[in-house]
Amino acid sequence: GMAAQGLKPVVALYSTFAQRAYDQILHDICLQNLPVVIALDRAGLVGDDGATHHGVFDMSFLGHIPNMTIMAPKDEAELRAMLFTAFSLARPVAIRYPRGNGEGAQLELVPKQVPLGKAEILKTGEQLMLVAVGNVSYLALEAAKQLTDNGFSCGVVNVRYVKPFDQELFLHLIAQGKKLVVLEEGILAGGFGSNLLACLNKSQQITKHNFLQIGIDDKFVPHGSKELLYMSLDLDVASLVARVRKFIEDGA
Repeated sequence: GMAAQGLKPVVALYSTFAQRAYDQILHDICLQNLPVVIALDRAGLVGDDGATHHGVFDMSFLGHIPNMTIMAPKDEAELRAMLFTAFSLARPVAIRYPRGNGEGAQLELVPKQVPLGKAEILKTGEQLMLVAVGNVSYLALEAAKQLTDNGFSCGVVNVRYVKPFDQELFLHLIAQGKKLVVLEEGILAGGFGSNLLACLNKSQQITKHNFLQIGIDDKFVPHGSKELLYMSLDLDVASLVARVRKFIEDGA
């Protein structure tokens, strides 16, 4: 109602609580294309909050709704910039960010706009690009460093926009012969990687040797610390390095 009367409300809630409001988001906000900003706290793994609170489904259940824009900041500075950007967009926007402390990024006094639908290359690589969704960008940077130190030319892309995503960039990377490994702290089914794969399939350049998705399989994630959960789900740096290294060597 506030949005329909010209205001730009912010709805701040846990990612898992948004599951209960799916119909309201679809019909009351997106169908009417109203400028509501949905701030989704506790997106991704939440550790000790328990199995019910892992925010791993939001990209899947929001990504297929028309008019919805989904942002995923890599750190607190980008979160601030995305909130600033969301207010300039006359459309529904969801910003998903994790539980816990930030990365220690320096905040700008005046936030800058984050160009709509544009990703950010954090590190260049000739063989492979790790495509990171949100805060796992820092995990991807550490994995890329270790891979580079071991002779593999590996870069990192910060997705920033889950929807609409940077189709032009990813088509360009594939056309250059680079392998893509998508890393997301969310369920694989219907997630960012699945939507990117569907897009790239149209280019007829995708094979099992140049595209890999890493995320959460079709299962519920149990209670536990984030460190233990990362290891059990093969999302920690050591597991990521091993999986990417095998992927490169198998398809070389």
